[in-house]
Order: sequence, then C-alpha cells, then structure tokens
Amino acid sequence: MENRIPLIAGNWKMFKTGPEAVATAGQLAKLVADVADTEVMIAPPFTALSMVSEIVRDSKVLLGAQNLHWEDEGAHTGEISAAMLRAAGCQYVIIGHSERRQYFGETDETVNKKIRSAIQANLIPILCVGESEEERESEKTFSVLDKQIINGLQNISSDDLGKLVIAYEPVWAIGTG
Repeated sequence: MENRIPLIAGNWKMFKTGPEAVATAGQLAKLVADVADTEVMIAPPFTALSMVSEIVRDSKVLLGAQNLHWEDEGAHTGEISAAMLRAAGCQYVIIGHSERRQYFGETDETVNKKIRSAIQANLIPILCVGESEEERESEKTFSVLDKQIINGLQNISSDDLGKLVIAYEPVWAIGTG
C-alpha cells in the first residue's frame, strides 16, 4: 500500500457569502503556498464554489463540495449533481456528514449512492463516519463505524477504494458553529 498524503479539510458549512468566501480562500491560498506533503481542501457553500474556484485554481488549495445528489440530473429541487460540481471546479465532495444524516435523514444506502456517483464523475469522496454520544457511552462505537463503512462502501471496487477518504468525526465532538 502506498503512503497517503495527509488531508486537512475545512467544511465551511453555511457560513460566508460569495465575496467573503473569495477573500478567505485568497488568504488561505497565500498561507499554504509553501506547505509540502499535505493537501488542503476547503468546502465553501455551493453559491461560492465557482467564485472560489477561480481564486484557488493555481494554488495549493483544493476545492470540495459539502454534498451532492446521486442522480446525474432530474427534478430534484435544491440538489446538485456530481457533474455540476466538477464543472464548478471541485475535486472533492463530502458525503455522509452527520448533519446530513441527522437533519435530512440520509442513510448508509443513500451515502453509498452518492459515493458511487462521485467516483463516476472523478470526484474524490470524503466518507464521513462517527458515533453519537449515546452510542459511545453504550460502547457501540466500533459497531456503528463498521456499519457506516461497510454499507457506505458496498459495491465499491478495490481500485476505487484507493480514491476515497474516510473521515472520522465523532458526532458528540462536533461543534455547531
């Protein structure tokens, strides 16, 4: 197995307007210009992706999205496809974030569909896994993580497994802002 380069990923959630995101991305690009042996990825809000893409294009900052829909197109109000993210300049996409699971009812099965869609579009999926405080206190951490990983990666080829990132983010440790 080859050594992987560490990835520092920043999910900006629903913070920053387009101009604010552009300014922050520009500052970050300058700060990480000399960083070696580490990848830096930001996931600004959807409305800022194209603008931020222009700012980070020739920098060491990589662009990611916070979510995607598994369909290529269709009547899915408020959703965005993998092809749209590629066209906006994204290289990465966050999938299965605990907030998406909690507030939007995403399941391991929908997470799997999204991962397959991302891989098909040559996006690097970041599969988010993590247990709740209740699951941790009940000593279910490993069974929860096993289920999320096994179901999330079902029918993903061994070649494609090397193209994704698994991010462990325990739900009980996440701040809300």
